[in-house]
Amino acid sequence: MQQRTLPDGAIVRDARPGDEDGILECIRLLAEYEREPDAVQNTAEEIAATLFGPQPHAFAHVIERNHLIVGIAVWFLTYSTWTGKNGIWLEDLYVDDALRGRGYGTALLASLAQVCRERGYPRLEWTVLDWNEPSIAFYRSIGATPMEEWTTQRMTSPALEILAAR
Repeated sequence: MQQRTLPDGAIVRDARPGDEDGILECIRLLAEYEREPDAVQNTAEEIAATLFGPQPHAFAHVIERNHLIVGIAVWFLTYSTWTGKNGIWLEDLYVDDALRGRGYGTALLASLAQVCRERGYPRLEWTVLDWNEPSIAFYRSIGATPMEEWTTQRMTSPALEILAAR
């Protein structure tokens, strides 16, 4: 991704080693916003291994303002058997509450759209909580459409353990 300077001087760029603490803080703040403040188990070390290890499993773009990480888009690749192509799954999008309305969220999503365009990925997908009306309105304003016939499914322990033992 090409680094880009926003009108107020903030920078949208790929995450790099040294950003782990700022990314983790954004993840914690997102968890608070999503009413799950105690759910984050991630560490800066795990973020470093995931994003910057020898075989990265996920990627991140950040908004840097005054040498601080104030926004993140954490993503990974998906694969569609129907299109035969990869796509991007946006796991987390977060912009500091005090800095919303400056175009940072749009800039982060635009950076992912650029990756899709450059690599020929036909899909950029994510989920949003049903009660998160401000985010839903924002996503509609940039052209996202809901997949109303699809419901995300998830398995966690102990269901994973029970299924794995079958």
